[in-house]
Amino acid sequence: MIITLQLGNQEVRIEDGELVGYEVEGHQFIHQKGSPGWSSADTEMFPIIGPVDEANFRVQVPKGEAIQDQHGHLRQFPYELIANAATTATFLKDYKENTAIANSKFPEKSTEATLSWPYSFQFKKQYTLTSEGLEVHFSISGDAGMPYMLGYHPAFKLHTSHPTIHTKDRTITLEEVLAVGSRALQVADSEEITLRDTKEITIKTTGFGHFMCWTEVPNMVCIEPITFYPYAVTQQALHRGFRNLEGPAQLKVILVPKI
Repeated sequence: MIITLQLGNQEVRIEDGELVGYEVEGHQFIHQKGSPGWSSADTEMFPIIGPVDEANFRVQVPKGEAIQDQHGHLRQFPYELIANAATTATFLKDYKENTAIANSKFPEKSTEATLSWPYSFQFKKQYTLTSEGLEVHFSISGDAGMPYMLGYHPAFKLHTSHPTIHTKDRTITLEEVLAVGSRALQVADSEEITLRDTKEITIKTTGFGHFMCWTEVPNMVCIEPITFYPYAVTQQALHRGFRNLEGPAQLKVILVPKI
């Protein structure tokens, strides 16, 4: 089911919790599913970020080892729509500890038919259109002390062959992102980043701390707020990037267009 949010010259389309369109004055900022590069338009990386194939799909946690696949199991089960109005929509995923979740990567890309996590959690994603832009709020609640990482993985449509990505002290070209390949280009210690194409959009964040940029095609780029850059450690040491849940965690991304 596709939900549409509208405010002034802004229109957002959401399909089962996934941001599949953000148009401002007719300009589409979001990569369109079916276009080359990636079969999705946005997703979340939770409770881990990064691949684990070299670690036998096991991640070390205080309760032992969790069976996970690349970027975690949250993306492997659906959202429930819990609230919707003209400019806002809220989605929820509720997970009970040790519940087996079917792994869509099995058997072609993974040896694990199911994934699981030894903690219970609720993961809420809320979209809100404001006069500034599109806010995406994430709220995580669950077992006290639960380890987690969070990455938000939106893909942006490119309209020119030479877009640039800007932080307060760095300019990144599309060629640089392409050269890094599947590992994704690290942008450490940054809460704000701007994509300049035919139009401009700024990604402002609260609670993440870092970004990474990924693409393997010239028509889109993913600019991903992350709590931890997974390639800073070996896959066997991925647990070093965990935060621990002490009360509900609140993180936010704001997409601010400039037309």
